[in-house]
Amino acid sequence: MKIDQKLVGDYAPDFELPGIDKQVYHLGRYLEQYNAIAVIFISNQCPVVNKYLDTIKQIQAEFNSQGFSFIGINSSNNPEESLESMQLFAQNNNLSFPYLKDPTQDVAKTFGIKVTPEVFLLDNKSVIRYAGSIENGDPLSKSYLRNSITSLLSGQEIVITYDEPIGTPIQWRTK
Repeated sequence: MKIDQKLVGDYAPDFELPGIDKQVYHLGRYLEQYNAIAVIFISNQCPVVNKYLDTIKQIQAEFNSQGFSFIGINSSNNPEESLESMQLFAQNNNLSFPYLKDPTQDVAKTFGIKVTPEVFLLDNKSVIRYAGSIENGDPLSKSYLRNSITSLLSGQEIVITYDEPIGTPIQWRTK
């Protein structure tokens, strides 16, 4: 299956997905409330996601008051990644941002994700300003996402716009 990845400078594909809170989230309407959003593809059972959960929560807490939010999307086709298990995962990990289910994997396909976690930082006009990994793999080194959010919210140019994500490969539906 060929998937075209959305690139920095592209408009993010709009979507409408159910959240674990039984609300439906529409990206366009959600963007009206924030200066920046990071759409992050995660799953409950991905060891790389679990490795970065504290960092994700720290970033959410650090920038929330400046008009930033994550939107977590679970596109896994694993039966153990149901909305109910996502609710439990969010509760156990104190997630403070919307966690949505992509049951058809259409949103994951339109973004062109390859692995979890993979993140797309959007400005309030839905333009992708950074894509890829949360950090460059070295916790003592650069946090590309954090630096990109800082730059975007302060009106500065984002220096690193893409960093190849490392994580658990997406298992695409076969039918």
